[in-house]
Amino acid sequence: MLKLLLILACLGCSAGVSARDIRINSNWLQVVAFAAHQTDYSGTFVYQYDGKVETSRITHVVQPDSEYEKIESLDGPRREVIRHHGKIWFYINHKMVQIDGDQSKARFPALLPAQLSALSDSYVIKDSGNDRVAGVPAQVITLQPKDGLRYTRKIWAHAETGLLVKAVVLNEKNQVVEQYAFTDLKLGDQVDRAWVAPSTAAGLTGASQALSDPIKRAAQTHSGWGVDALPSGFKKTMEVQRLMPEKHTPAVQLVYSDGLSAISVFIEASDADKDDASSLTNRGALNLYRKVVDKHLLTVVGEVPERTVMQILDSVRFHGKK
Repeated sequence: MLKLLLILACLGCSAGVSARDIRINSNWLQVVAFAAHQTDYSGTFVYQYDGKVETSRITHVVQPDSEYEKIESLDGPRREVIRHHGKIWFYINHKMVQIDGDQSKARFPALLPAQLSALSDSYVIKDSGNDRVAGVPAQVITLQPKDGLRYTRKIWAHAETGLLVKAVVLNEKNQVVEQYAFTDLKLGDQVDRAWVAPSTAAGLTGASQALSDPIKRAAQTHSGWGVDALPSGFKKTMEVQRLMPEKHTPAVQLVYSDGLSAISVFIEASDADKDDASSLTNRGALNLYRKVVDKHLLTVVGEVPERTVMQILDSVRFHGKK
């Protein structure tokens, strides 16, 4: 919280500052990144992709010990996720169960990473004017890639707190690939904090931990596999060995990021079944490409265009263990 206050002081951002007074730079983006974790907010947001719409309600409050966050689906079967103190609980089969989760995975409105220094190497960051979203004033920021191997992103940040209130992914034709947006929003003292009673955390702590999720069982490794044709700006952030669902032998997973988009590469032995057939599929901004090469099933999935996942898969090589 102290870091955020210092940044705000440097920028001169207070409740009385309008969007037009904000100069788009790394400090303001840092405010946006921290706001999702250090602001009390609740509201309804929609996720639109491939002609589909999903609606969810989110409540986020900050306590002296940590963050509490609850996301509830408002469409279809009941789904609920609660995050607290680095742990995740998921509502399934009419009960809450604790699961192992990737806390680093970006989610709306926490889409910007805490470390933003590398973004300017891969994106041109531009001020795109002012707007209103869910009844609040917003500053619009465009992140334009410097190559054709990633998507353009536009974000709408609440002019007073920096909270992300809308995010859009655009392809090379400037068409919307997917978007998130609040339709109603409450901030600060307007947020109902009653559900974050001590009994809530106590009840979650005692929740069942029996959910089997083998894709989450991972161990760090140095496999000798690598990618020869990564887009500039992407760096390896993780290399692990995982037991995949319905598989008997583990797979290697390499994770790369440019600070905004993430790409995972999976390498596993091919068992020559129908699941190993070459395919290219997508869901919103997420593209997945897989095929068998030299008796290995290679899968690349990431928030990048189709040609990028194809380029990456075709350059996967085994360089030998060191």
